[in-house]
Order: sequence, then C-alpha cells, then structure tokens
Amino acid sequence: MTFPRRVSSSFSQFLGFAKRSFNSYKLHGDPSSSPSLTYGIHVFHCPDAVGIVAKLSECIASRGGNILGADVFVPEKKNVLYSRSEFVFDHVKWPRKQMDEDFLELSKMFSAIKSVVRVPALDPKFKIAILASKQDHCLVDLLYGWQEGRLPVDITCVISNHHRGPNTHVMRFLERDNIPYHYLQTTKENKREGEILELVLNTDFLVLARYMQVLSGQFLRTYGKDVINIHHSLLPSFKGGNPSKQAFDAGVKLIGATSHFVTEELDSGPIIEQMVERVSHRDNLQSFVQKSENLEKQCLAKALRWHCDLRVLPCEENRTVVF
Repeated sequence: MTFPRRVSSSFSQFLGFAKRSFNSYKLHGDPSSSPSLTYGIHVFHCPDAVGIVAKLSECIASRGGNILGADVFVPEKKNVLYSRSEFVFDHVKWPRKQMDEDFLELSKMFSAIKSVVRVPALDPKFKIAILASKQDHCLVDLLYGWQEGRLPVDITCVISNHHRGPNTHVMRFLERDNIPYHYLQTTKENKREGEILELVLNTDFLVLARYMQVLSGQFLRTYGKDVINIHHSLLPSFKGGNPSKQAFDAGVKLIGATSHFVTEELDSGPIIEQMVERVSHRDNLQSFVQKSENLEKQCLAKALRWHCDLRVLPCEENRTVVF
C-alpha cells in the first residue's frame, strides 16, 4: 500500500519553507514570549508495524516540537516502511543530544534499519570532495552553488586527473576560496586510488562531477560511504563512454541526465534524479551536447541538495525512495 503525503495545516504558514532552505523560524506575536524555533529533519526505515507513525509523532510532540510535514511510504508487498519528517522545536527545551537519544530509543523499539536526524542550524555541514576530469561545467556549477550558499556543504578539496593551469578560472576560484586542488595523473595501470582515499578520508560523501575514471570495487568498499555520479544520458540507455554521441547517432527526440549512486557495476547504481529535454532534427551535435551539459549541471546539483536534505533513501532491488 502506498500512503499519500501527510502535510499539516500549518505547513503553508512557514514563509520560505518551499525553498527548503531555512534553519529557524520565529513564531508570530510578542518576540519576548515566542521562542526561536529550530528546523529539523528525521528519516526512518524499518520493518512495517502498527503504530510507527504515531510513535514518531509522539516523540516529537512530547518534547514540544511541531511537525511541519511527514511523508510515509510502504512499498506494495514489502514489509518495510520509509518515512521522512520535518519539524520545528525549541533547542533549549529539546537539546540536540537528547534528541539523538530519543530517536535511538525509537530505533531500538522498531528494529530500524536506518534512523537519521539532522538539524542544519546546529549540525556541521556535510564535508565533500569533488572529483572531476577535463570538462568544467559540472565542477564550476557546484563551486558557484557553494559560493552562493545554495549547496549546504563544505568542499574539502577538488581532485582531478587533468592538469589545470594557474590562470584558469577554476584555479583562480579555488585559490581565492582556499580550496585545495590535487592533480593526480592516472593511467590504465594506476588509477591513484590509494592517494585519493587518503585525501577523502574525512569526507561524508563524494561527488563525481564528470570524473571520467571508473572507481574500483575495492575503492568503494574501502571508502564505505556514498558516492554520487552524474551520467550524461537517461540511464539505462547509452551507458559507458560518449553517451551524447550515442544518443545523437540514435536520433533520439528526448535527451537526459541521470544522477545516481556509484556501485561496482558501471552506470547501474540506484538512481536519484533524472531530467530530460526535447531535441529535434534541427539540433546538431554541438547544440545537442550543450543541452545535455545544462541538464547535467541541474541534475547533479539537485541530487547533492536532496542528499543533504535526507530526501534520498536506498531501498530494495537497486532502487531509491526520494521524498
């Protein structure tokens, strides 16, 4: 059974909430009597049972919190439940450490597979490293998105198998913002994965911004955290190299981009987001590629934001639940 989205009647009263970007909200009325409320997110994945949503609501309400919206999904013929809740609370009355303990208790009660709570205003930003090759468009878009505050991350470094001169716009940007750039020349025999692992040891996840090297299964197992990739086609079509030309030669009328988690099987990880645009016989290969690159930038940035907002939950059969 698939449950419809549950949204509280007070949801629309929270200005700016549609952008999913605020960290706190102040109640209307006398400022001296209205505490500043802090925004939190909780995701839950557990075996399905009666009363889970009620207990989640009770947990938040018992500490004086207020649920803004909640999504619940129970796949057909699967005995599992996925949920994502957004709420506001007074962090003085409900300290961050106590919140973790409360949700941990719920996890034990329902034998949760995954339970994560995040408070953007209080928790450290996610630390990421970006891996890129020669093409700049996705890398540059992420850097500007980070600079403008649209991406809630800290970029620890950029790693590339392509040398960039000191006067290129990417290098000037990185130097100005003190983001380290590591050029690691790769060969078929040596992908420099050991050195990459040392550089990304303290990151929360990796972003491949058109990194044209295949990460080995050994690398993925050793790293042990999420790796997000952008593929410049509408997977599962046109896997592998040069998919734009593959699609152009096939005469497609819709082109796409796919953001997905990286697995050991090439271009086959769980899909996070896909975006499409119409093309026609009037497009040449150059305009075709240009449209594709615009989709890639948007699709990768959206996947990164959704991942930070705890909107993406891997589920069975190589799929994702995206709230």
